[in-house]
Amino acid sequence: MQGITKSFGHIQVLHGVDLSVARGEVLGLLGENGAGKSTLLNILNGVLPRDDGEIVIDGEPVTFDTPKEAQNAGLAFIHQELSLLPYLSVAENIFLNRLPRKNPWLVDWATCNRQAADILERLAVKIDPRTLVGRLGTAEQELIEIAKALSMNARILAMDEPTASLTEAEIERLFALMGSLKADGVSIIYVSHRLHEVAEICDRATILRDGKIVDTVDAKTTNSHTLATMMVGRELSEIFPKTQRERGPETLRVSNLSTAKVKDVSLTAHRGEILGIAGLVGSGRTELARAIFGADPITAGEVLVDGEQVTLDSPGSAIRHGIGLVPEDRKLQGAVLSMSNAHNVTLASLSKVSRWGQLNRGGERQAAKRLVKDLQVSPANIEQETGRLSGGNQQKVVLAKWLFSQSKILIVDEPTRGVDVGARAAIHGLLDDLAGQGTTIIMISSDLPEVIGMSDRIVVMHEGRIAGELARAEFSEEAIVMYASGLEPTKEGSKA
Repeated sequence: MQGITKSFGHIQVLHGVDLSVARGEVLGLLGENGAGKSTLLNILNGVLPRDDGEIVIDGEPVTFDTPKEAQNAGLAFIHQELSLLPYLSVAENIFLNRLPRKNPWLVDWATCNRQAADILERLAVKIDPRTLVGRLGTAEQELIEIAKALSMNARILAMDEPTASLTEAEIERLFALMGSLKADGVSIIYVSHRLHEVAEICDRATILRDGKIVDTVDAKTTNSHTLATMMVGRELSEIFPKTQRERGPETLRVSNLSTAKVKDVSLTAHRGEILGIAGLVGSGRTELARAIFGADPITAGEVLVDGEQVTLDSPGSAIRHGIGLVPEDRKLQGAVLSMSNAHNVTLASLSKVSRWGQLNRGGERQAAKRLVKDLQVSPANIEQETGRLSGGNQQKVVLAKWLFSQSKILIVDEPTRGVDVGARAAIHGLLDDLAGQGTTIIMISSDLPEVIGMSDRIVVMHEGRIAGELARAEFSEEAIVMYASGLEPTKEGSKA
């Protein structure tokens, strides 16, 4: 890609960008949210037209007016935001618009399901290809997106945050598969905010900032701190600004709680504590959070808030008891993307900015302006649609909603999924500050350095149950992985 420029209205988002990738190379594409990475890849993939510049593949200039044209030329794109159809099966999603047929009128379903099963087996994914995608969790859907791209046998594969929801074991399988693709001559453009992954899997890294190329460096010899500084244009404070403090009294007690996917779970959380919850995909972490938030029915057990048993039969009842939830999918569950930032900030606490059923727009704007400023949402326009913000800024708006509601127990499910290093440090700092003010934080994360770096205690789940609990002195990735796999960690592996 040579001299690529792109503007939306009067705002220029790409300024003469040059990017190259060789056959059999993994090129990291790095930058903060809003740096222009997704715009650049959407131009390559035929989603957006370029204003100027040239795309050359194997020495030949090309123009793609549609994603289908790019696909026919051997390009495949794994998007950061899931683009699956929930009411179709896994196999139908993998082969969408390419379903094998017995004749022009009949789909060959046996072949479709068998080929889908073969691709899933390459990823070591145990999902029936006939399962409706809408019944899968976010991480499982991410694996289906990867399977869909693999099914195209592409020669150029662009991957935008493919590991954001995956566990360490799933990431290892993906990287092994990428190694095989690389050996077969496939060119891979790899976007990730997890800088340790860039050193592990990439050959070179190109850094974008404010729509311009900063540099292209050797990914193996450039350390993560240098990459992060190049991305944000400034020195970053500590990524995990965890403050050691004495925990306060118990605020939440879950006793023998069961749901359709959670089995006999008991745990406690305390004022000013960050309680981490780790586990493999499908272990019941998200389902536990949804049950505590009243979004999934509790079939057995009880929940106590400040020592009193409460009935959590809806999210509304949880909010009234001071419980908030930042869900793992901010676009579908965390924010209403078509609404303004101001409306989203006050959405869970309308009673604070209304009287006799009438919304006080002045009060809403005042509250939103304060929180948008405090959380450094960019751009700081409270009337802008939240859907027009970058992923990291959308996450800040969702957090602002629960700050406005003054939740005393805040559950955050994958709080930095798909968020750049600058916004990630800001979110970690915010969570630490909230804990310092007495908020109980329950943090679910698939990112082991994050859950280790931010937690006071860690509870590990396996197949819907709590497999183990670790005090801070016992933290280690090995111990978490062993508990998550249903094993007892060794003494050596249970200490940091």
